[in-house]
Amino acid sequence: MRLLASEVALAVGGRLVGPDVAVSGVSIDSRTVAQGELFVPVVAERDGHDFIDDALAAGAAAYLTSAPPRGATAVAVADTAAAVAELGRHVRSRFDGPVVGITGSVGKTSVKDMAAAAIGADRPTHASPMSFNNELGVPLTLVNCPESAEAVVVEMGARGKGHITWLCSLGRPTVGVVTAVGAAHTELFGTVEAVAEAKGELVESLGPSGVAVLNADQPLVSAMAGRTQAKVLTFGRSTGDVRASGVSLDVGLCPRFRLETPNGQAEVALAARGEHMVDNALAAAAAALAVGVGVDEIAAGLGSAKLSPWRMEVTELASGAVLINDAYNANPMSMAAGLRSLAAVDRSRRVAVLGIMAELGDRAAAEHAAIGALARELSIEVIPVATGDYGRPPVADAAAAVAALGPVDADTAVLVKASRAAGLDAVATALSES
Repeated sequence: MRLLASEVALAVGGRLVGPDVAVSGVSIDSRTVAQGELFVPVVAERDGHDFIDDALAAGAAAYLTSAPPRGATAVAVADTAAAVAELGRHVRSRFDGPVVGITGSVGKTSVKDMAAAAIGADRPTHASPMSFNNELGVPLTLVNCPESAEAVVVEMGARGKGHITWLCSLGRPTVGVVTAVGAAHTELFGTVEAVAEAKGELVESLGPSGVAVLNADQPLVSAMAGRTQAKVLTFGRSTGDVRASGVSLDVGLCPRFRLETPNGQAEVALAARGEHMVDNALAAAAAALAVGVGVDEIAAGLGSAKLSPWRMEVTELASGAVLINDAYNANPMSMAAGLRSLAAVDRSRRVAVLGIMAELGDRAAAEHAAIGALARELSIEVIPVATGDYGRPPVADAAAAVAALGPVDADTAVLVKASRAAGLDAVATALSES
């Protein structure tokens, strides 16, 4: 994205102060702002306006501000976060390629990464970094789209009813993917059915020329076909338009399978780890198919896809132990998938260091207890951190969890997983550095 500051001002309803310079890209972090970018100071726990001088010193060409301008080139606005959303809307209006929107209770980021790789095997493709899926992340993804991109993949999260509808008004997806619906954020939504209602806003936003990609294995998702004007393309392990057959795992937990689609078949060897990644790959393959990518290109792209950090990162430690770092986030569906992946590792001792699954509301105790029961069924030792709901006495923090693990030798496999707020990546880091 390359714009003049005057165009930025017009798009966001702001006032240009200073020279009319060109900007390329947008950053909300003064520590990572690049030469020529537009700096957007966000007012949150810290006021980003305090870092405008740092951003300019780092090379920012201009900045938004809701405070009095302080020299250089500024665009004065009432609300900087609202302004960056409007800028995302403006940049989207200039893009005429396909935009793939992805939502769901689990797998959003992994499907985004895989879809970007699958589509990217055919044409230049831009995607959200990491989990940029909220009211800031979606517009930032749009405004940072390179001029060379011919397709965009956008992850969309839901923090309440109507949230995805609003995100879709910015991104205007032409393809909408719903990965799965489960007990995630039920503290906010109340019921799984309410989660499905919110996630389905994505397919409702699609017009008759769009494509809704839906999980055929999940009734709450497949039922969304009745909520869209778009063509429906389904995926699933054994049902749906895009399927997987002959699924197997290699010794590193990388899945192998035959991709079956209405346009042909191809063998797929994923670099991503865990059998549940097959479902994510099928969703991504369907999205790529929807924008016209050939089956062989899809298979090649899926095979080269690299996932965002702390998602099923499998490493062998110096001791020979296996570490599965899946510490970025957790809900009941992803936690169960993580435990089953751990159970598939060929080690005599399997230990899961588990933190809290956040935002489950009244379901929290029961959902944690169910995961504890699954671990016992799979003969997995559990070290709970800061919660007793898994059915075992907890340790206090990450350091105590590392101590409770004791010697981690070549006969041991360890899974580290929790909601991001638990900070259990510290356990994985400590084990990797030991």
